[in-house]
Amino acid sequence: MDRIRTWIRVASDRSVLGRALATAVVVGSILTLINHADDLVGGQVTTATLLQIGLTLLVPYLVSTASSVAAIQRHRAGGLQDHALLEAEIEAIHKFPDENPNPVLRMGRDGRLLYANPSAAPITSALGVAVGEDVPAHVLAELRSAAEASPARSIEVRSGWRTFAVLPVAVVGFDFLNLYGTDITANKVVERFPDRNPNPVMRMSPEGMLLYANAASAPLAGALQLSTGQPLPLDLADPLRRSGEQEEPEAIEVQGGGRTYALKPVDIPEFGFINVYGTDITAAREVEKAHRENERLLLNILPASIAARLRGGEMVIADRFDEMTVLFADCVGFTELSSRLAATEVVEMLNRVFSVFDELADRHGLEKIKTIGDAYMVVGGLAPHAADHAERMADMGLEMIGAIAPLRAETGLALEFRVGMHTGPAVAGVIGLKKFIYDVWGDTVNTASRMESQGMPGRVHVTESTYERLKDAFIFEPRGTIKIKGKGELATYLLVARR
Repeated sequence: MDRIRTWIRVASDRSVLGRALATAVVVGSILTLINHADDLVGGQVTTATLLQIGLTLLVPYLVSTASSVAAIQRHRAGGLQDHALLEAEIEAIHKFPDENPNPVLRMGRDGRLLYANPSAAPITSALGVAVGEDVPAHVLAELRSAAEASPARSIEVRSGWRTFAVLPVAVVGFDFLNLYGTDITANKVVERFPDRNPNPVMRMSPEGMLLYANAASAPLAGALQLSTGQPLPLDLADPLRRSGEQEEPEAIEVQGGGRTYALKPVDIPEFGFINVYGTDITAAREVEKAHRENERLLLNILPASIAARLRGGEMVIADRFDEMTVLFADCVGFTELSSRLAATEVVEMLNRVFSVFDELADRHGLEKIKTIGDAYMVVGGLAPHAADHAERMADMGLEMIGAIAPLRAETGLALEFRVGMHTGPAVAGVIGLKKFIYDVWGDTVNTASRMESQGMPGRVHVTESTYERLKDAFIFEPRGTIKIKGKGELATYLLVARR
C-alpha cells in the first residue's frame, strides 16, 4: 500500500501531470490523424470512432506518467545512496584527524578555532584557546602571514618543555585554514646543544653550505673567513664531506688565526646535515713540535737505538761489540792553515767539510761519534745484523777523499785529509750526566787513529784486518808495515777503489 500511495503521490505531481498531458496531446493527435483522418474529413464520426480516439490519447498519457514516476523514484533512490556515501566520507574525514597522532586544528578566516583533535591539546593549551574561541590576535597575524608565503612556512609554538612547528594550509574552496602540527622538541634540543659547547661546532649542508656556527667557533670562522649561509671553500668542504662518509671519520686539520684546529665531521642523515666538531689542538701541536725538536737534538748526540734506551729509563748504557769498523779523518796541516785564517773562516771551513761527512755517514747508514778539533770519527756495526759495515765504511772513506777536491777548488785552500780504518772488537757507551756523549773505546779505536795519523794525504789507509774483509770487493795497494804498541808490526794497505 505504501508503494501504491507513493506512486499516486508522485503521479499527481503537477510537473508529471503536465508532461503526461503534453505527451498525450501530441502523440494522440498524430495517431488520430493517421488512423481516422478520412472519417473526420468526411464527417462520419461514430461513437466507436470517438472511443478509439479517446484510447489513442489515454495510452500516451498513461505511458508518460508511468515512465516519469519510475524515473523520479530511481533518481531519488540514487540520491539517497549518494547522500549516504557523502555522509560516510564526511564522517571519515572528521574521524581521520581525531585519530592522527600529530596535532591537527582548523581555524576560520575570522580567527575562530573551529576544530582541534586530541593530539592538539598542548598547542591549544599554549595558545590559551578552546574550540569556538578566537585565536590570539598576534598568533592569527603570524598564521595568516605564514599561510600566504610561497611555499607556506611553519611557526613555532612552545608548550612547556615541548616545541611544535605549526604549518597553516589554506583549503581551496573553503573559508578556513587547516593547521598541521609537528613535535620538533628533539630538533630544538639538537640545535641548542652546540650553543652551550665550549668547543667550536659548525653545521654544513651536504652541498657544502655553512648552516650554523656556535659562539665558540667565531675565532675559527673568522680566521677562515666563513659566514653562515655561505659555501665553505672546496678545499675544506670536500675533505670534510669525504671524511664524514667514512664509518670512522678522520679529523681534518686547519690553520687559522695562529691556531690549529682538528675538525671532525659527523654525518647526521636524519636531519640532512653534517655536524663539524672542532678542537683547538694548538697546544698539542706545540708540544709535538717541541718533542720533535728535542728528539732531533738527542739524535744529534746519540744513535737512535741508544736514545731509545735512555728514554726507556736505562741508566747505564755500555755494550761490547765483537766486531766494529772505526774510521778517523783528519785535516793535514790544520794548525798552520788555521793560523792564516780568521776564526769565523776556520769554523766555516770545518763546518762545510764536516757537514759533507755527516751526509755521507747518513747515506751509508753509519754513526758519527764525534769531532775533535779537525778530526772526524765515525763507526759502523752498531746496528744488529749489519755485517757489511766494513764495506759501507770503505765506500764512505773513498767518497770523503773525493768530496774534498771540489771544496779545495771552491775555497782556494790547500785542503787535504788523511783517512784511516780498522776493524775489530770495541766497547761503547754513554758517558756523563751533562753534555754527555756516546763514545767508543778499545784497541780498535786506537789502531784506527794510528792508521789515520800514519796514512798518506788524500788516501784511505787500512789495516790487514780490514783488508781481509774487503779484498774481494775492493782494490788495494800494499803500503808496508807499522808498529803498534802491544801488537807489534801490522801490515797496512791503501784503499784504491771498488772492483
